[in-house]
Amino acid sequence: MDNNRLILKMTEYYAGQPREIQHFMKVHAYARMIGEMEDIPLKEQDVLEVAAIVHDIGIKVSLEKYGDCSGEHQEAEGPAAAEQMLKELEYDGAVIRRVSYLVGHHHTYHNIDGLDYQILVEADFLVNLFENEASGEAVEAALEKIFKTGTGKALCRTMFAVS
Repeated sequence: MDNNRLILKMTEYYAGQPREIQHFMKVHAYARMIGEMEDIPLKEQDVLEVAAIVHDIGIKVSLEKYGDCSGEHQEAEGPAAAEQMLKELEYDGAVIRRVSYLVGHHHTYHNIDGLDYQILVEADFLVNLFENEASGEAVEAALEKIFKTGTGKALCRTMFAVS
């Protein structure tokens, strides 16, 4: 499926918030690359890319409802917002269900069940480590504990010049 309409819809959703727009665009780019390099099945790749675009959709609702955008609040509020947007754009029900699950778990780093989930977490970590100006120790810890794919590990090592 062509995700350009979804990207435009998310850009409208975060109008006036270029940081959020830049974030999901970077996560999407890394997720797409890692998925393609890891040669995941096409249906899983499609779900991964949709999830990468909407993974942080819960931030806006979390800020309005709780005054913060903690991972816990994003996971609680994001699935319903993602489902609504994806239904409006007429995405397939199976895609919506899996994307909703991924949005509701993308800050949960145990019991990762699927390559789409693993790659989404890795792509988000690559972007967050940079955006949050993580220390070398934090990068190395993430590399050891979070990254599982060969492509994700290679990107992390190269990007942050760690071994």
